[in-house]
Amino acid sequence: MLKRRSLISFILLCLLLTGCSGTQSRNTDPENDPWEGFNRKVYAFNDGLDKVVRPVAVGYDKIMPDPFQRGVGNFFRNLDAPVTFLNQILQGKFKQSGTTLGRFLLNSTFGLLGFFDVATGEGLYYYNEDLGQTLATWGYEDSRYLMLPFFGPSTFRDGAGRLADSYVHPVGRAIHGRNEWGLWIFRGIDQRARYLDQDAELEQAYDPYVLMRDVWLQNRQYQIYDGDPPIADYDLYLEDYPEEQPEPDL
Repeated sequence: MLKRRSLISFILLCLLLTGCSGTQSRNTDPENDPWEGFNRKVYAFNDGLDKVVRPVAVGYDKIMPDPFQRGVGNFFRNLDAPVTFLNQILQGKFKQSGTTLGRFLLNSTFGLLGFFDVATGEGLYYYNEDLGQTLATWGYEDSRYLMLPFFGPSTFRDGAGRLADSYVHPVGRAIHGRNEWGLWIFRGIDQRARYLDQDAELEQAYDPYVLMRDVWLQNRQYQIYDGDPPIADYDLYLEDYPEEQPEPDL
């Protein structure tokens, strides 16, 4: 409950501030990122917070053996299965929803609450769906980029979807109070450790904000279209030139 209330507060704060941030935008991508002025401020806030989180993630990565880290990742992915299952139903992906349900039941029992991924070995492959993807398949394809405090890159559509998904997530439903915060903080540290190898590329970028935004949006399109996003028609950007005429005879 505490997490959901905090997420609601973050999204409401974002909506309040975006109303007065348009004139501050640097307009590197006015179509997808018209709130860039505000988003950069939130990015700077998250970057400052990362200066505290990153050393903890580095220590976690050094101390925890790789098999344990894989087990933690499997555990949290297993907790996401009910959200994926529901959104697969909403998208009409009934066959995939059966696979997700089978994975959840198998890993939750024989996989010791999902710490071991025994389902993949049985041919039950992993899917990841959320309400943002569902809304996109329903026609809400284009949404403004929105950097959320603490949660990072998103869009308005996906931020609202994340809020709604939290009401059906098993952690949000079964755990209350400080214990819930502890579990989500641990997940955040584990996820941050998985991106340590990308820090150098981000630091070397001319504009880290733009790099993070563009990579995230591209990856999001990949997720929405199940790995097969539409190919842009680059011919539309080519200027028409008259056909080359043969030189006249001398």
